[in-house]
Amino acid sequence: MNFNAPLLKPIRILLVPFSMLYGAIVWLRNRLYDRQVLKSTPFNIPLICVGNLSAGGTGKSPMVEFLLKKLHTRYKLAVLSRGYKRKTKGYALANPGTNALEIGDEPMQFHLKFPEVSIAVGEERIVAIPQLLHDRPDTNVIILDDAFQHRAVKAGMNIVLTDYSNLFTRDWYLPTGDLRDEKASYKRADVLVVTKCPPSLSEEERKQIREEIKPLPHQQIFFSAIRYGQPYHILTKEPVQLQPDAEVLLVSGIANPEPLKKYLHEVADTYYELLYSDHHIFSIDDLNEIRKKFNQVQADRKLIITTEKDAVRLIKFEQQLQDLPLYVLPIEVQFLFGEEPVFTELMTKFITGFKLPA
Repeated sequence: MNFNAPLLKPIRILLVPFSMLYGAIVWLRNRLYDRQVLKSTPFNIPLICVGNLSAGGTGKSPMVEFLLKKLHTRYKLAVLSRGYKRKTKGYALANPGTNALEIGDEPMQFHLKFPEVSIAVGEERIVAIPQLLHDRPDTNVIILDDAFQHRAVKAGMNIVLTDYSNLFTRDWYLPTGDLRDEKASYKRADVLVVTKCPPSLSEEERKQIREEIKPLPHQQIFFSAIRYGQPYHILTKEPVQLQPDAEVLLVSGIANPEPLKKYLHEVADTYYELLYSDHHIFSIDDLNEIRKKFNQVQADRKLIITTEKDAVRLIKFEQQLQDLPLYVLPIEVQFLFGEEPVFTELMTKFITGFKLPA
């Protein structure tokens, strides 16, 4: 359910007492870690944590993919995720027969796009890391997906993302807002990335956001946008060019579809939408709904667009999808102001100069 929908915002305001209680619990938990009442365990291997302070939608998966793309030819990489909404429990390592129900949609996406990278899931990272290293002893870098608030593991490099349209500095605790950690936790980050910025972000606005976030002297802050690639058929992988006169049915179950909707509004003649909850597990009834909605579109040139994350949850209907023009729209991170080499070099220097966290 999208609590940011206009009709639900008043409901969120009524939940302020629960937000205050939640914030108090988060504050206490962080103080226990700060005073080492609760222990953070380092590992003798470079750990790069990609996380955020908010609940979903800041672009963690594209950032993990960016790191994999830049680093996988130089290092033996592994990714460790929680595997949200999977049908299994505990530690699991992806193999050639793995599906999204076993490890979750985002880990499955990583597994399909980077088969040479070890992809594992486990709710308890502190338990899963030794298991992963036992199974893949040649691993020399682990990327922790969505683990910034899991302080039982101490990463050597913490990358914290914040959405341009919902900066953590302007947010409030769940359930009134989207914060799942206190704002002050940004101080534990090594790198801050403002994601989903307009590609035309000005130097003046960049400066204003920097002043609002107030990065500490040891922190570097970057700005990134979403770049959409060429759609490809979910089964055949055949690419297609989105034509200005095309009518598009968007099928998506992601946390924040707004940038995608804006993009389709700009590149297609008309688009319709079937939006589901984040990490939605598609059923045959959903597929029938998609087909019915698509058949109602009266146009000579029409197609269905979905995201890569949704595609790994739809591919199980391979037989039923044979006759549907269902295309997957890939996305990637685009660093602004020419700073991609700076970011990549920062990651490389951390790995080559790795020292056990103090």
